Amino acid sequence: MAGLEIYNTLSSKRETFTTQEAGVAKVYVCGPTVYDHAHLGHGRSCLVFDVLTRHLRATGYKVQYVRNITDIDDKIVRRAVEENRTPLEVANQYAAAYTEDMARLRNLAPDVEPRVSDHLPHIHALIQTLIDRGAAYAVEGNVWFKVRAFPNYGKLSHRKLEDMVQGASGRLADGEQSQKQSPEDFALWKCASPEEPGWPSPWGHGRPGWHIECSAMAIEHLGETMDLHGGGLDLVFPHHENEIAQSECATTKPYATHWMHNGFVEIDKEKMSKSLGNFFTLRALYERYDPEALRYFMLTTHYRAPLHFAVEDHNEKDPGNAKGAHPQTFPQLDEAEGRIEYLYETRQRLHNLPPKRISPNPANPEGHANATLLHFPERLRNALNDDLNTSVALSHLAAFLKATNEHLDQAKGKKGKVAGNLVDAMKAGFEYLGQTLGLAERQAEHVLAGVRTRKCTQLGIDPQWVQQQLDRRAAARANKDFATADAVRDELQTKHIEILDRPTGTDWKIHQG
Repeated sequence: MAGLEIYNTLSSKRETFTTQEAGVAKVYVCGPTVYDHAHLGHGRSCLVFDVLTRHLRATGYKVQYVRNITDIDDKIVRRAVEENRTPLEVANQYAAAYTEDMARLRNLAPDVEPRVSDHLPHIHALIQTLIDRGAAYAVEGNVWFKVRAFPNYGKLSHRKLEDMVQGASGRLADGEQSQKQSPEDFALWKCASPEEPGWPSPWGHGRPGWHIECSAMAIEHLGETMDLHGGGLDLVFPHHENEIAQSECATTKPYATHWMHNGFVEIDKEKMSKSLGNFFTLRALYERYDPEALRYFMLTTHYRAPLHFAVEDHNEKDPGNAKGAHPQTFPQLDEAEGRIEYLYETRQRLHNLPPKRISPNPANPEGHANATLLHFPERLRNALNDDLNTSVALSHLAAFLKATNEHLDQAKGKKGKVAGNLVDAMKAGFEYLGQTLGLAERQAEHVLAGVRTRKCTQLGIDPQWVQQQLDRRAAARANKDFATADAVRDELQTKHIEILDRPTGTDWKIHQG
């Protein structure tokens, strides 16, 4: 098993990850409320728990990964009214878009992806249980959870009840506050007027409260106690605090053993939010970068730390906007895409290594470069066991790629060869990298061609013109006209184009300095 240590929000300390059933990990993660396109924060949260799930599976666990879709919510209802559509039409559109965006980011689909709209009977039953236990009460079509019925309220966020009354009450109208027995009580079911979108219930036409939705879905698919519950740091209070209270009042059992939360995304050191207008959708970033570059960038920062996203605004620096169609640039994504290019170039070099360059004699495992290759999966696993430390994992990846290229460079010599056990270690390293971090799993030629095309667009270079010059050079070399061939190379170099002559043919790439 993994030997994984995770910071547990519930205990405020790192703990060894344990499960109720040996070898089986029950994981629930709060998914999106689907009323708009996914942004960078959605992508980060999904990626964090994707890496957790991948790592647990790679170390022997059978993971039951549940991530919900909230398709009944006030924000969805408001958007539906504005657009003269039904709430489920809005939700279905953006749920499909979310699924596509996460797949492009290389996040695996959850084992189960429950939707609120499919679990209304479960929500009704859970609410009725709370009423029967005296932990909830109905007033004029609304049902409220009685917070003071749960003595341990605040144990996740480590706050005192008196200090968080306003936050616990949620975003409610003044009339609704007067219905409540205490101001901190929160809604389990919210009544709606006949002309408003809503769903039938034992308490009348309305819709469920946000918090009860997740409790009902989690309990339905993972049982009354799960091994790990996760989500963004903004969900600790009130959402996850309220989930614990209502779930444990209903079942009298612990709701989740481990609680894991990822940090915020910050744009130029400010928390990303729609209200500040400083958010970026994944789709907008995909238009300019390979999605795997975004994945790499997000892996550079530990999941509990803020993810700092720097934006350079060229309209401020250059009123003439020398960047043309892109007044904003993202230096971290430029760097990350360069790392992805290097990653796939290395994997492609390994794939193209001729069999005659592989020696049957094993290499000494004690050399630094050799040890880096042979122990890479183990070092990657240890980094992830260390509270999912992806930044350290990427440092091991950098060393692995450097060692791989050093050995492949040696094999280019007239009598150069690579030991077979090292070639096997390189291949195993790339495979384990894909299993755990979701990197380097695609076809290298496709990825490299895409990066090259984007760079050409940025530099105003026509890829067809480049190919014409390469054909011209090839013809000159075939005719032993080396002066013309060298002139073509020099001309391409002035446009940051490097020619790559390989045994399999001539290729090219762009260097942006």
